[in-house]
Amino acid sequence: MSQEQTKVSLDTVIGELEKICVENPGNIIAHHKLGLIYRQAGRVDDAVRELEKAIELDDHSVESYINLGAIYFDKGDVPKALELNEKALKITPKMAEAHVNIGLIRQHEGKAEEALACYERAIQIDPHLLTPWINMTSVCTMLEQDEKAVESARQAVTLEPDNGMARNNLAVALYFSGAYEEAKRNMDKANELGYTVDPRFIQGLEEKLAA
Repeated sequence: MSQEQTKVSLDTVIGELEKICVENPGNIIAHHKLGLIYRQAGRVDDAVRELEKAIELDDHSVESYINLGAIYFDKGDVPKALELNEKALKITPKMAEAHVNIGLIRQHEGKAEEALACYERAIQIDPHLLTPWINMTSVCTMLEQDEKAVESARQAVTLEPDNGMARNNLAVALYFSGAYEEAKRNMDKANELGYTVDPRFIQGLEEKLAA
């Protein structure tokens, strides 16, 4: 689908949801979905308004808290993003996505060990969720926990073998554990899947293989 076709499709969905929200302003699901579509269309302020409306209508709308938190994180308002995800956890303590988001915030703050704890909690709740495995690989690499980084990267690839980021993370984890040949195979697979591998990593790996 071309960019123009995608825009037409989004505009159509937005128009339909806007109509529903006007005709039935108390429709929580419609406001939530409209917020998500606005975000996808790049209309961030409109997305915030609709998600806040969904929360106003139902202060237990966990998904709205999480998605609104993601918008604030993207905008650079980390405290607000944290507040919204913590509210989601107060409502649903076993919401894996909220633990992941808080982990990402802690990682952004440079608090690697706290981030790792968040990702581990998310995995305990939902071991089939890809994001915490991917993020945990990065954090374990930062903490020089090379064996654990490889384990989490392998699990991510097991969950989604054709995920370019998962393949790249596995390549990096294997590099730091000294498994250069396997690292190259996964790096090549990441490239094949369309993931943009850091040229510095490519050079570093090639130097190790040539040594």
